[in-house]
Amino acid sequence: MAENNNPADTVAVTVAEEKNTATKEDEENTVTKDEANGMKRVAFPLMLFSFILSLPILVSVFWLLSIRQLDCEDLLKLPKLQDRIVIVLIIVFLVSNVVVFLRARMPMPGLILVMVPLIMMVTVGLALMGVYKMESSTIPGSPVWLKMKVHDNNYWNDIKSCIYRTRTCQDLVSKSYFLQAYDFTTTKLSPIESGCCKPPPICDMEYVNATFWRKGDVAIDSSNPYDSDCDLWENEENTLCYDCQACKEGFLRTLHSKWLKIGIFLTVMALLLILSHLLLFVLNMWERHRG
Repeated sequence: MAENNNPADTVAVTVAEEKNTATKEDEENTVTKDEANGMKRVAFPLMLFSFILSLPILVSVFWLLSIRQLDCEDLLKLPKLQDRIVIVLIIVFLVSNVVVFLRARMPMPGLILVMVPLIMMVTVGLALMGVYKMESSTIPGSPVWLKMKVHDNNYWNDIKSCIYRTRTCQDLVSKSYFLQAYDFTTTKLSPIESGCCKPPPICDMEYVNATFWRKGDVAIDSSNPYDSDCDLWENEENTLCYDCQACKEGFLRTLHSKWLKIGIFLTVMALLLILSHLLLFVLNMWERHRG
């Protein structure tokens, strides 16, 4: 028996198949559009986050310029390092924002362009924090580099003269002129005041005023650098403890405190920006792949 091929049935099946295909395509297009919209909703906060992160970098430029010379650090040519950091920060601010707003046009070149200064920021920041040891001895501003310079007599002779010219110890005398021994020992002093303007507590000297102390009969251990400071102490205004180990350590703590803060800032900001730009790059590549 011959099969009954009804043309109307064939047309109906064909139309149904076309409708199913069109429905599937519409569903796929709807899913794709939903994904695209979802990506855009994620991309905008990331772009805004990257821009907001760049604002503290711009503010830090003015902060660094405002503290060019602090505690005689110009003798170590540290202001030149600050100038370089300022230049890098300005470049990072400009490049980061350009890459953010042109991310769709140049994703790969933009990522490479912004990563170069950011990696420089991380490297310098970690060095200033003292993460590296032997390697950081050649990086200005790092703890190892600062220690090498301060303990170099050629540098220290100029530094102690600078400390004397700042009248730090003379000002300490004026502030504590009416203080008794107990009151003075409980006064909070800066590292330079504590290390350079008075003898170390181990010397057990009798307090007269902030920069005048009577030596007692205390056995001195010459192998201990802080004990040897007791012999170096003099009540003369231009001598005091400027040649003491304690004075060098006080100056180092002052510098290290400042450069540690700069190092932490550079490292944290660079890592956050690196993460932000990597996420934007991945999102952009995903958009192109889905498209």
